Amino acid sequence: MENKSHAIAAGTFVLLLCGLLIAMASWLTRDTSTQRQFEISSKESVTGLQPQAGVRYKGVVVGRVTAIALDEHTRGNVLVRIAVNDSAPITSSTFASLGFQGVTGLAFVQLDDSGESSQPLATTQSRPGRIPMRAGLMARLTEQGGNLLTQLEQASQRMNALLAPENQKALTTAVANLSQAAAGISQLTRHADQVLTGSGPEGSASLPRVAAQMDTTFKAMQSTSERLKDSAEVVKASAERFRQTNVRINEPGGTLDKIARSTETLAASMTTLNATLLPHLSRTSDDTGRTVRQFGRLAEGLAEQPQSLILGRGAVAPGPGELGFLPPAEK
Repeated sequence: MENKSHAIAAGTFVLLLCGLLIAMASWLTRDTSTQRQFEISSKESVTGLQPQAGVRYKGVVVGRVTAIALDEHTRGNVLVRIAVNDSAPITSSTFASLGFQGVTGLAFVQLDDSGESSQPLATTQSRPGRIPMRAGLMARLTEQGGNLLTQLEQASQRMNALLAPENQKALTTAVANLSQAAAGISQLTRHADQVLTGSGPEGSASLPRVAAQMDTTFKAMQSTSERLKDSAEVVKASAERFRQTNVRINEPGGTLDKIARSTETLAASMTTLNATLLPHLSRTSDDTGRTVRQFGRLAEGLAEQPQSLILGRGAVAPGPGELGFLPPAEK
């Protein structure tokens, strides 16, 4: 009987201790924060989402999923009710999507905000505010899965066609041609390296010599350009002086006008000269000619008989055929 009493007391103590531990755990893990209720109506599947799943706002846990059911107001949609802390900035532009934790397949509700509105989303316990659901990454992959499989099948068929025997032969030929082209490019590269470094055969072109020649040419061109600039300035100044001179020459009373008046005066003077002076000059010229001829004959006589200038002219010796002509004696 005493053993039974001890067993009952021990069992009662264990039960009380367990109850105390459960109460302490409930007290320590109680949530004292105020939470708001929101609803998410989704036409997408929520596979992997369970009650008590986490609700995250941009990766930060802000609440829990409280219930999952079919939407009575929108046929075919799933209604997810969540409880979110007051610290979460839920606005009219907040939207939800499903996220997945690693490879476990467990889903959670991911909240995000597009930033279009800063107005807080109104909600009450009886009429929770509704947050729109957008397709997540997995949903988009599921939608595009059929298209991806079709494109993969088409790519496989094209690959098989590409690897046909005739295409393989053409590919082998192309690879050989590429090898020859690579050898040609290698040879061209060596030649270019010789040109760049000037290490080619004597007399071959090298970039340093060409660069030096180009530098000399550029300097000569610069000097020529400077001289041309100076010459252009001189030509410009000469053209300006020529223009001024031309203006002075052509203006009334200028050089051309004076030359025209002088020409008219000269023409009048020539007319007068032809009418008066030229006849007198003609007669004077005739008289001068006769005088010159007479002086010529006088000079010839003086040359033959200089004594005639003192003694006068004697008798003229008879010429051949005249009386008293004597031929000169032979020597």
